[in-house]
Amino acid sequence: MSDNPPVRGATPAIAEGPRAGDALVRIGAIVFLIGAFATLATMAPLFLGSDPLPPVFYWVCMLMGAGFLIAAAGVLRSIAAQRRQAREASAQPRGASAR
Repeated sequence: MSDNPPVRGATPAIAEGPRAGDALVRIGAIVFLIGAFATLATMAPLFLGSDPLPPVFYWVCMLMGAGFLIAAAGVLRSIAAQRRQAREASAQPRGASAR
């Protein structure tokens, strides 16, 4: 038991697992960060006056955009799942209880 009194009007916290789209958002963030580091590594020789990196680094820089698109797809999937859940909840009759 907690020493804190219950807050009036507060709903109890419900333990939730991972939602639809969470994995895509995490993967997208990792891919984006890899692309961001590649962009920093590619741009550094321009400011330091050293030889440019091989062309493969320029291709790895494009992972920033790919990571952004993957994360956006995860967000859209999460939105679709929440809308579907809300639609199902509103379609249930008021007297029926969720099992």
